[in-house]
Amino acid sequence: MTDLTYYYSAHSAFAYLGSARVMQICADQGLTLVHRPIPLSPVVEAQGSLPFGQRTQAHVDYFFGREIERWAELRGVPVVSFRPTHHDADYTLASHLILALGDRGAAVDALAHAVLEAHWRNDADLSDAATLRALVAGLGHNADALFATAGTPEIAAQYAANAQAALAAHVFGSPTYVLEGEVFYGQDRLALLERAIAQPFTPTRWANPAVGTT
Repeated sequence: MTDLTYYYSAHSAFAYLGSARVMQICADQGLTLVHRPIPLSPVVEAQGSLPFGQRTQAHVDYFFGREIERWAELRGVPVVSFRPTHHDADYTLASHLILALGDRGAAVDALAHAVLEAHWRNDADLSDAATLRALVAGLGHNADALFATAGTPEIAAQYAANAQAALAAHVFGSPTYVLEGEVFYGQDRLALLERAIAQPFTPTRWANPAVGTT
């Protein structure tokens, strides 16, 4: 079965908007969704993109406002009508809990979606242990056991390794899907991903000049 590697942050609006859809695509096409939750800001900034706080108001209002509303309406995904209250809180624990379930399978699919949904539908604080404990227990997991695994050095190392793998794969945003080396950035590229599954695109012949040399 072919793997689809899925790089995303646990608090990403666009990962949430594409979450159910990418999981359905994988189920329909017989792909294995391989979860790679990442710390988004360090990855984005390492790739040379502007931090959120340095972007223009027009950019923020469009991409992190109106576009969220449009895609939520198009996909029938319920979403809050504001930037989540605790969006700038540390979501490392939420990411570690996802990793504690492994990198593939129905259980990790469900938890990853539930974390994103809690944040963007219910305005949940992903840094709050009690909130996350209730979330994982609601999915039928032993919260004590999962939290214990999430707190191990091995899980922290995997999270750091995911960030390095994302950089190596030229990931610069969330979500990013990688199919057999072909990168698809953004849930708005899922139609292109479906086409690539059915019929791979012609290999690229494009060559840009190095950034900063023109």
